[in-house]
Amino acid sequence: MPRGPVSGPADSPRGRVRLARGVSPWLAPTAAAAAVTAVLTRRSPRWALAAAPLAALTGGMLWFFRDPERAPGEGRLISPADGVVQSIDPWPDGRTRVAIFMSPLNVHVNRAPAAGTITSVEHVPGGFVPAFNKDSDKNERVVWHFDTALGDIEMVQIAGAVARRIVPYLFAGAKVVQGERVGLIRFGSRVDLYLPEGIAPAVTVGTRTVAGVTRIDNV
Repeated sequence: MPRGPVSGPADSPRGRVRLARGVSPWLAPTAAAAAVTAVLTRRSPRWALAAAPLAALTGGMLWFFRDPERAPGEGRLISPADGVVQSIDPWPDGRTRVAIFMSPLNVHVNRAPAAGTITSVEHVPGGFVPAFNKDSDKNERVVWHFDTALGDIEMVQIAGAVARRIVPYLFAGAKVVQGERVGLIRFGSRVDLYLPEGIAPAVTVGTRTVAGVTRIDNV
C-alpha cells in the first residue's frame, strides 16, 4: 500500500476507543467460539489447536473494529475515511474526485465530510474486485448526498474483495454535524469524496488521511 505524509493529528492516546456499531454479527460468534474452546482446553489440550487461532482472530477483529473518539479537524470538507489518497481525478461535471483507499488495518468507521442534511442514501449492487483496482468503480457501494453550505456533496462507500458489507448508520432526512459517524465498511475498501467545482484538494496522492480530522479542501 502506498505511504505518504500524514495530514491531520493522530488519535489522542487518552481518547476513548469503542467498538464500531454493526460489528456484532462478525465479532460475537468468533468471540463466543474462542471462549468455548478456551474452556475446553482444560479438558483436553488438543482444543488449544482451535482456541489459539480463534483467540487471535478475536483480537484482530477487536483491532479492526475499533472506533476511537476524535477531536474534529478544521476545514470546509474533512476526510470521511482513514486511509491513503489513492487518486485525485477531475470529473466531467467540474467536480474533483478524491479516492481514499482503506486497508484492513485502518479504522473502518466513516464520517460526514461537512455539516448539513443527508438528502439520499442509495445502495447500488455490484461486484467485489479489490478496491485499488480500476474496475472497483463497479463494485457494491452506497452513494451518499449531503446538502451543505457548499451545496451538494457526494460521498461513495465502495466495497472491496474482503469488505462485502456496508452498514449505514443514518438515512435520508437526518441532519449531521461535520465529522459525525455515518456508516461502517467491514474490513478494507475505498471511500470517494467529490469536491464541488471550484474547490481544490488540500491533499495529494499518497497522503494518509484521518477520518473526521484531515482537511480535504484547500483554503
